[in-house]
Amino acid sequence: MDPVVAAAVAEAHRTEWGRVLAAAARLTGDLDAAEECAQDAYAEALGSWMAHGVPDRPGAWLTTVARRRAMDIIRRRDILRAKLPLLAGPDPAGGDGDDGDAAMPDDRLRLIFICCHPALAPDARVALTLRLLCGLTTAEVASAFVTSEPTMAARITRAKKKIATARIPYRVPGPGELPERLAAVLDVVHLVFTTGHTAPAGAALQRRDLAERALDLARMLRLLLPDEPAVAGLLALILLTDARRGARTDPNGRLLLISEQDRARWDHDEISEGLTLAREALRSRPYTRYPLMAAIAATHATAPAPGDPNWAQILSLYDELIAIWPSPIVALNRAVAVGEARGPAAGLAALDVLAAEPQLAGYHYLPAARAEYLRRLDRNDEARLAYDEALLLAGNATEREFLAARRGQLPPGHGGAGHGGAGHGE
Repeated sequence: MDPVVAAAVAEAHRTEWGRVLAAAARLTGDLDAAEECAQDAYAEALGSWMAHGVPDRPGAWLTTVARRRAMDIIRRRDILRAKLPLLAGPDPAGGDGDDGDAAMPDDRLRLIFICCHPALAPDARVALTLRLLCGLTTAEVASAFVTSEPTMAARITRAKKKIATARIPYRVPGPGELPERLAAVLDVVHLVFTTGHTAPAGAALQRRDLAERALDLARMLRLLLPDEPAVAGLLALILLTDARRGARTDPNGRLLLISEQDRARWDHDEISEGLTLAREALRSRPYTRYPLMAAIAATHATAPAPGDPNWAQILSLYDELIAIWPSPIVALNRAVAVGEARGPAAGLAALDVLAAEPQLAGYHYLPAARAEYLRRLDRNDEARLAYDEALLLAGNATEREFLAARRGQLPPGHGGAGHGGAGHGE
């Protein structure tokens, strides 16, 4: 296998899979058949590109082949004359390798809204997005969910059947439906990113494949919906958070607080792009969730000294955020901001209010944040117990090592305690 061709096919799979699949799905109206068409196109590319070279526009080439496969399927169904004009209209690929940019973005957007339809369970939305838009294998999606491949295969199959039986239309929602449906899409992309940014389980701190897929999806949405402030806000949030990826651990793999990170290792191009997008998103009122979250990330990114952002401003932003999105996770992050802006006693009091919140019962960041404020208050025995609780709940090995090290720094009895960030630590 020519390594140049292999690399070109791999890159086209990463960047063009969703486009190719969406174009086929618009013709077939069947996700399984569309996947078959897309897979056939990539298989044909390996041989054709070896013989004739990589085309100037690989995505256009692949889309044309996938659409031809889709039309073959329709012919086999013996419904071409009846349905092809209704389903497809003029061939946006032109049949000659033109990529038809005017039509294809709508195809991808339709596919995103199908994957994230509210009739599907939230975990099914994420699974379908990773499988269909990002092109991950079922095994890779299962790994992201920390579940078995057969379980994930069944989940994806059920979701596809739900789309068929519920007759979910293959279209972009109308203006009346768009805000609610778009929110579900953005939440899925954000969840994919956060799962990649800090893996919920395993030895590695990050799942770069998932973080990169989420960034690709956010960029796609930005291209398709350039005037949506929520989309600009989400992309800004991802960029500003992802910019720290190379500085989150030391050479030995130890997790670092923001105050410990070498900011020269941050991706300053991503920060610059993220700040521009955040400012754009915040020009629209009333504010929505992701522009506000991007503003918080921007405050961290532009702190005058490492780990020393304007906590009063961050707390004010969290007050605005929780007013429009009263999530337990937002309440937890706000409580941390209270502690940083007003002192550890105030932060601990705000955290303790959340102790009975069911959605935080298994969330290790709550006891971890309590432990940090307890240590600042020299309540070391209580801090030790809080660290123990966080260690029981944490599934990521790098985070567990960090928590164990922080616990080990506590003095054996009463005495002075070290200082560290209770939240927003990395």
